[in-house]
Amino acid sequence: MEEILDNFDQLCFDHNLITIKNKILNNERLGFKEAEIIMETRDLNSLGVLAKYKKFLKDGRKIYFVVNRHINPTNICAISCKFCAFGKTKKSSDAYEMSMDQILSLLNEELKEIHIVGGLHPDWKFDKYLEIIREVSRAMPGAHIKAFTAVEIDWFAQISGYSIEKVISELMEAGVDALPGGGAEIFAPEVRKKICSPKTTGDSWLSIHKAAHKLGLPSNATILYGHLESNHDVIDHLEKLRNLQDETNGFLAFIPVLFQPYNTQLKYVKPFPFSYDLKIHALSRLYLDNFPHIKAYWITLGEKAAQVAFHYGVSDADGTIISEKIIHDAGAKSEVGHTREFFVKMIKDSGYLPVERDALYNELKTYD
Repeated sequence: MEEILDNFDQLCFDHNLITIKNKILNNERLGFKEAEIIMETRDLNSLGVLAKYKKFLKDGRKIYFVVNRHINPTNICAISCKFCAFGKTKKSSDAYEMSMDQILSLLNEELKEIHIVGGLHPDWKFDKYLEIIREVSRAMPGAHIKAFTAVEIDWFAQISGYSIEKVISELMEAGVDALPGGGAEIFAPEVRKKICSPKTTGDSWLSIHKAAHKLGLPSNATILYGHLESNHDVIDHLEKLRNLQDETNGFLAFIPVLFQPYNTQLKYVKPFPFSYDLKIHALSRLYLDNFPHIKAYWITLGEKAAQVAFHYGVSDADGTIISEKIIHDAGAKSEVGHTREFFVKMIKDSGYLPVERDALYNELKTYD
């Protein structure tokens, strides 16, 4: 793989990146100082080469995707976060609650992953959520269920009186195979107060995922970026995730999620330049050396931007999703879903090898 770095020193015009290159070649872990260099560099091409090298060491030319579906059983939520356009009050004209028949009607045999998250309904009992998992699991025994963020699990503990460990165990018994990474947003307390003050704290998010990993339940992790955060906040977020992964090795993938301000209370936030997106993805791959995969979340990035991110350390294009609601309610401009054929072409057109996977990254088919 060293050929990727041929002539790097001659072509790189940010000599600070040469120092980082040498640390990577010596398999040395990057620290806060190197992360700051990455976030401040203007040499995006050289940064992309470093992230691509690290990605190729792990996966070669493979870019993964999954045939999946998002199901959001309700948008009624007991809390209100400034960055969110999805959650509604019970009295809202566009509030909804899906029946079990409606939920099950969204399933089909093509799906390999079913992603279930939603609002914190003030009236639903924990048993209601367990019933949803049991029925979906019964209907789709060949698919993995990735369900409920740490924020929802914290809510389930509150409404049931159970410990976090008990809640997770009940979900696993019902059929949950993995946790999504949502709800992490940004761990920096002062920024978190400004964008999602009613939500579970960053420390609680980390402790819930730690508990899940110790019980044998893997999960993903996210960051919400492009709002009020600083470079320091981003690096601190990754540092906390890397430390937890050192301890538990339970994370499957890291997903940078670009904030969509349009229909939120933070619509005054000005968009960051695309160079910032690329730095976030490259930093994720270079700093999170113990994470198997970095995703390009095309729902927020857009499909074409996601293809560019493949060249900045990304090894996963996420999935077909079929019908995404939470991000699109906030004004995302991407399509609401795509086909398997779309992803195969998207990845091949970028120069990579498409590999269909399941939720746990078992390889199902390579499209060579």
